Amino acid sequence: MHLDVLDLRSFYYRTGLGRAAQRSIRDQVRTLWPEARGMNVAGFGFAVPLLRPFIGEAQRVIALMPGQQGVMPWPPGEPNMAVLCEETLWPIETETVHRLIVLHGLETSENPPAVIEEVYRTLAPEGRALFIVPNRAGLWSKNDATPFGFGRPYSLSQLEAQMKFHGFQAERHAAALFQPPSSKPFWMKTARVWEGVGRKLSNSLAGGVLLLEVKKQIPAPPRRGLREAVKKPLKILDGIASPAPKPV
Repeated sequence: MHLDVLDLRSFYYRTGLGRAAQRSIRDQVRTLWPEARGMNVAGFGFAVPLLRPFIGEAQRVIALMPGQQGVMPWPPGEPNMAVLCEETLWPIETETVHRLIVLHGLETSENPPAVIEEVYRTLAPEGRALFIVPNRAGLWSKNDATPFGFGRPYSLSQLEAQMKFHGFQAERHAAALFQPPSSKPFWMKTARVWEGVGRKLSNSLAGGVLLLEVKKQIPAPPRRGLREAVKKPLKILDGIASPAPKPV
């Protein structure tokens, strides 16, 4: 279930812990993507805290917010770049996005496979997508006082496997939110120290969130599963559709 846009806005922009989380994740995003000059950049879910650095640099920036979550005007005081959309049907042409960020859009979705398929459809052949999800092994996914305590947390292997199934190839991964999810003064004052130490010790496992950069495989590899395994479906109901004539 998607979180409400008002709750997300309140956390990221009106609490010290939310601003610290925004800074931690955004720093990792900019490390992976230091610039996006001339590119089309999009975000799905509630990615606006991470999109602002691309304004004025990218050719176009758009924030896609699912209907179950709600939408807010963004950025404040400037021409609106946010749009309300179906979570599995985005108002974006096929293969036109060069950089795409998914934050609070996958783990809370009612249909994660369809969201991933929409990412695949809209991403340009040379583009990259960045999925940001709660870390199953981290402290933040176990605390429902923040948005990262809702939905399905992932391990890195689970996220990579899901991306591979849908035709994506994992490129790089990182982690963020090494500070505990607490607003107590000590943890807030030492937040930058925790982030720095955490990235040096473990940039993939210990953080509160995982970041996985992927590119799509062209053409998409065939999926192996029930759809391919059942070559000859049972014909138990054939007689109902085409009843045999009675003998005379």
